[in-house]
Amino acid sequence: MRYWLIKSEPYKFSIDDLAALPDQTTAWDGVRNYQARNFMWKQMKVGDQAFFYHSCCAQPGITGTAEVTKPAYPDATQFDPKSRYYDPKASQDNPRWFNVEITLRQKTRLLTIKELRQYPELKRMRILQTGNRLSITPIDPDEWKFILNILQA
Repeated sequence: MRYWLIKSEPYKFSIDDLAALPDQTTAWDGVRNYQARNFMWKQMKVGDQAFFYHSCCAQPGITGTAEVTKPAYPDATQFDPKSRYYDPKASQDNPRWFNVEITLRQKTRLLTIKELRQYPELKRMRILQTGNRLSITPIDPDEWKFILNILQA
């Protein structure tokens, strides 16, 4: 099993939006960065765990946990000319973009990026590195456990 951090802008899709969906499950679609796509396409597996992170907001931070519940498949938004994620270079025979499905496991208190930066044990987390803008990043198992302990304290 692997661990991930998945970012979403709450004004576009928040943890509350996920919680309100049937089965609290959604396709993690619209990702248009090749490295983040490759994480989903080639590395994420059913059962992997993820921190749900709100970004580009007044208080960025971890807001809950989710689980990968369906493996990667072609992102349907790339084929829809009305979608903001439409990609004219993609085809059904040769898709360029993939998504996984995630299911909410737990909403948590907001663990802000400011608080995350206070712990030396987390100094290597990609989200804390200057210039990191990826919407999906791997989390080290020790970092995962450490953050869960913070959230349960």
